[in-house]
Amino acid sequence: MTQRTDLATMMDRVAIDELVTEYAAAVDDADWAGFRALFTPDARLDYSGAGGIDDTVERAAEWVELALSHFPVRQHLIVNRRLRLKDLGGYAGDTAEVRADYIIPMQVEEGTMVVTGGRYTFGAVRTDAGWRLGSLVVAEKWRRAA
Repeated sequence: MTQRTDLATMMDRVAIDELVTEYAAAVDDADWAGFRALFTPDARLDYSGAGGIDDTVERAAEWVELALSHFPVRQHLIVNRRLRLKDLGGYAGDTAEVRADYIIPMQVEEGTMVVTGGRYTFGAVRTDAGWRLGSLVVAEKWRRAA
């Protein structure tokens, strides 16, 4: 790999990491237009591992918005990101997978919290508009209500 290839790969990694961060911010801020814009038009979002739906971006966005309307305060913490760019013989390709753990504290009402943790698997795709999410799978591992 050349130094120029290494720089391009690092730029891809930063762009994909930013996409994951934008996902968390869009959900926490209830920015549903911004949420939809993160995904390719044909993306599939699978929230069934957290009791939700497995559907298109539009239907999943509607479900997430309704499900989270019960939690006026929420904060996604997405950690331990493992990003794998598709390797095309030593060069970065046009797809990537990010596996990342999450913890999400959510306030139902004053003094009542629900905290959940699990793993996201994001599928990223390079498009003419830059990197977008082509898939999302959520696997909730635990939930605690306090």
